[in-house]
Amino acid sequence: MLPDFRLETYFSRWEFRARFNLAGSDVETMRVDELLALAAADDLATWRELRLGYTETFGSPTLRRAIADTYRVIDEHHVLCFAGAQEGIFCAMQALLDPGDHAIVVVPNYQSTEEVPLSICAVSGVELKPARGGWTLDLDDVRAAVRPNTKLISMNFPNNPTGATIDRTTFDGIIKLAAEQGIYVFSDEVYRGLERRSDVKLPNAADSYPRALSLGVMSKSYGLPGLRIGWVACQDAGVLSRLERMKHYTSICNAGPSEVLATIALKAGETILERNRTLVSENAGHVTAFMRRYPDLFEWEEPDAGCIAFPRYLGAEGVDEFCRATVEESGVLLLPNGVYQSRLLPVPSDRFRIGFGRRNLLEALAQLDEHLTTHASRGTAGVH
Repeated sequence: MLPDFRLETYFSRWEFRARFNLAGSDVETMRVDELLALAAADDLATWRELRLGYTETFGSPTLRRAIADTYRVIDEHHVLCFAGAQEGIFCAMQALLDPGDHAIVVVPNYQSTEEVPLSICAVSGVELKPARGGWTLDLDDVRAAVRPNTKLISMNFPNNPTGATIDRTTFDGIIKLAAEQGIYVFSDEVYRGLERRSDVKLPNAADSYPRALSLGVMSKSYGLPGLRIGWVACQDAGVLSRLERMKHYTSICNAGPSEVLATIALKAGETILERNRTLVSENAGHVTAFMRRYPDLFEWEEPDAGCIAFPRYLGAEGVDEFCRATVEESGVLLLPNGVYQSRLLPVPSDRFRIGFGRRNLLEALAQLDEHLTTHASRGTAGVH
């Protein structure tokens, strides 16, 4: 039996009650009419003439072509759509892993990427290590974790919760290692497109290796979580067929309106991504300035990509109490380290996740600033 999903349990309690969600993992979304304003005439006609029937399990051919256009090697036949990224993770792990297998997972991570494999087979963690200038993954650690029965290496870059990327040499080394051993690579790439420098943008794993599966979604970089459209891209038709059979036991097919709207968004992808990169880059600067005003409370490294980060909290009361107080007393939601606990490896106990993809960031930071000022005057925060 799978354990409680700690992040979702925490969000279920606070996400829609907090005044400011300063932990959000997506970029500011848009209204339907704003998205439709970006549509070509033929896609707008498809939207207006849409009938609310079932859709194809693999996703509509038009949607799959639009997804494939974001890759270099992948074509529409290499794409299987899902109801969000979570379903893609679940179906991939269930389809690829058997009880006698072994998987390797990067830590910290999105909880289901380790818990679903752990419910099936043996799993080893490899640590994404905090370092000056960011977080690093040691290729030797990955190599040392490989066993004769290793079936899968699972990684997520840009990473949740750290916003970290790995260098191209490490990426190529993982792909080479997997190819030498015939190991599948599951690459969660939901924050791809939010890199703030072109030199840190990695290739799609599915373009790079026939046994790689690239996970994408409309929720994060595109800022359209309400569509609930995700996908897995893979050159191996047999793998996609196995995932499709798993999907028959979950959503079966996606919502037709969501598929049309996702197609429109993908075709206007560069416009949307450029808007979102600009917002996230500006907001990252605001967070950096805020953190530097409190050097006794925060240790901050601006990440290279994505719209989330995992800074240290240095206050005497500890990060869990800090996050509890901010949401309960001031209505500012942050995600404490406990949400990212791992059964594979220790995760630093003094970290919290902050999100900076929303337009109301400055208001949220002002509220957090007021909270810190109030607590400092009481002598209840930042005393160490």
